Amino acid sequence: MEVTKEGRSLIMRVPIDGGGRLVLELNKDEATELRDCLVGVTDA
Repeated sequence: MEVTKEGRSLIMRVPIDGGGRLVLELNKDEATELRDCLVGVTDA
């Protein structure tokens, strides 16, 4: 998994089964919301 900043966007590349990558373009607010969601399910 990798994230790079391109201009105002964050580009996240997530490996998927079969060898490809899922590429997502997120803005800062979306990235923060994603972080909060992940913390909510990983801090048990």
